[in-house]
Amino acid sequence: MHNFRELKIWQKGIKLVKACYLFTEGLSSSEKFGIIPQMRRTAVSIPSNIAEGSGRSSDRDFSRFLEMAISSGFELETLAVVSCEIGYIAETQKRELCDKIQELQKMISSFMDNLKK
Repeated sequence: MHNFRELKIWQKGIKLVKACYLFTEGLSSSEKFGIIPQMRRTAVSIPSNIAEGSGRSSDRDFSRFLEMAISSGFELETLAVVSCEIGYIAETQKRELCDKIQELQKMISSFMDNLKK
């Protein structure tokens, strides 16, 4: 078992959640039942899966939750792209959020590689 609070990937995931919440504050209020809650739920699921997986009894089980965290990042990135495509956000805003997501995904992937060793 791992102490998730000490994991850099979990800490970075929490920062991504905060960035996502700030990001979605600028979206149209007409999306309060659409893209906004979906983006927030997806962002929260990233560190949540890291935390939940850290409590599993094997590194193999933990890796499965880390894969879900990475997948949630892909979903969040897709929602950012959609937000940009429909004109809710600028390309620069989308790129900034996607860069944070991709950086975290790389960190999670590296962490998974270390678990396998």
